[in-house]
Amino acid sequence: MYVTGNLAGNTIAMVLAGGKGERLTPLTLRRPKPGVAFGGKYKIIDFVLSNMFNSGIKKVYVLTQYRAYSLMKHIRESWGKWAGLGEFFVAISPETSSESEEWFKGTADAIYHYLRFIESSDADYVAIFGGDHIYRMDISQMIHYHRMSRADITIAALEVPCAEARRFGVFSVDDDNRVTAFEEKPANPVPIPGRATCFASMGNYIFSTRRLIEVLQEGKKLHADLDFGKHVIPMMLAKKDRVFAYNFNDNLIPGMKPEEKGYWKDVGTIDSYYEANMDLIHVSPQLNLYNYKWPILTNQGNYPPAKTVFDEDGRRGMNIDSYVCAGCITSGSVVRRSIVGPLTKVNSYSMVEDSILFENVNVGRNVKIRRAIIDKNIIIPDGTTIGYDHEEDRRRGYTVTESGIVVVPQAE
Repeated sequence: MYVTGNLAGNTIAMVLAGGKGERLTPLTLRRPKPGVAFGGKYKIIDFVLSNMFNSGIKKVYVLTQYRAYSLMKHIRESWGKWAGLGEFFVAISPETSSESEEWFKGTADAIYHYLRFIESSDADYVAIFGGDHIYRMDISQMIHYHRMSRADITIAALEVPCAEARRFGVFSVDDDNRVTAFEEKPANPVPIPGRATCFASMGNYIFSTRRLIEVLQEGKKLHADLDFGKHVIPMMLAKKDRVFAYNFNDNLIPGMKPEEKGYWKDVGTIDSYYEANMDLIHVSPQLNLYNYKWPILTNQGNYPPAKTVFDEDGRRGMNIDSYVCAGCITSGSVVRRSIVGPLTKVNSYSMVEDSILFENVNVGRNVKIRRAIIDKNIIIPDGTTIGYDHEEDRRRGYTVTESGIVVVPQAE
C-alpha cells in the first residue's frame, strides 16, 4: 500500500450530494439520495465521507441542493463536529450562496459556483466525488497514482464486462491507462488493451488544482450546464491534456476481505437498494461493516442498546439473522432477516421478515410485514399486513416494485 498521507493532506475535496434520486422514489420525496438511510444507522453519504476521512482528506465541502435541510443537519451534527483545527466538513448549497440563487445546472457547474473556495486554498489537488454510492476506497492511493502519472485529471474507473459497459460512460485507454477517448453508453464499448473488460467511469475525479480552475473557467464560457462527462473530459482530451484512468480494482484498504475487492453499488433503484441492504445480513457479506481498520463513521446518537423482551410461548422477542440498531425494542415479536433502524419498536405477536425498517418505526401488535421498506417515523397499526397482498398494498398508496418490494412512505 502507498504511504501518501502528505498528498492527502494537500488535497481539498468537493462532494456532489445534490441529486434527487428520482428512481428511489418514494424514499427520496423528502430527502436527497445521499441522505437516504443505509444499513440501519448510516446515510449513503457517510460512505464517501468515511473514505475521505480514513484517507486523510479532512478539508471537505459537501455541495447540497435538493431537499438539503436534513442532509445538512446530519453533516453538521456528525462530520462538522469531528474535525479539528484546520480541518472541516462543511455542507453548502446554492440557496445560501451569496453569488446566485440558481440551482446547479451540471456537475462541473456545481464546482464552478464555488471555485472561490478552491482558488483560496493552498491545495495542490482537488478530489471531486459523488455522494450517492456505497463502497470503500483509499483515495490517497488514487492521488498517488495521479501524481506519479503527472496527470491533469485522473478518473476513477470500474473494470466491467463489455456487455455491461453499455450502461456507463466508457474510456478507451492505451497501455499506460492514459485515456484516448470517452463515449457515453456506447453500443460497442472498446475493451482495455489485452482484456475482455472495459473501463467505466465512477464519476470520481482527482484534478491538479491549477488545471481544474483553468478548464472550468474555459468551459463555463461555452456551456451554461457545464458537466464533467459531457463537456470537461472531452475538452481536456481535445486539448491533449494528460487524462488517466485509475482502476478501482487495484485499490486496497486495510482489513479488506477478498470478496470485498471492487465492491461498488449505485443503489439507484428500490430493488438495487434493497438487495445491497440485504447483503449486509449474510454470514459473509460482500461489504463488511465490521472492518474496524476502515470504519464507516456516522452520527451515533445517544441511544440505549437494542433489546428483546418477553420469553413466553407464542410471545417471544427474537431477532434472527438481522441487523438491529441502538434503541430498538423487539417486544414479544419476531424479526427475521431484516434491518431495523434506530429507535424502532416491534410489538407483541408481530412478524417482520426480509424487510428494512427506517428510524423510529412503531410496528403494532399482530402485524405481518414481508419484503418491505418502511420509511422513518411511521406507525403501523395493529393487525396490519404488508407484503402479502400487493393489490391491497397498492390500494393503501404503497409503492410495489416489479420484484415485489413494498415501500411504505411517509404521509404527505
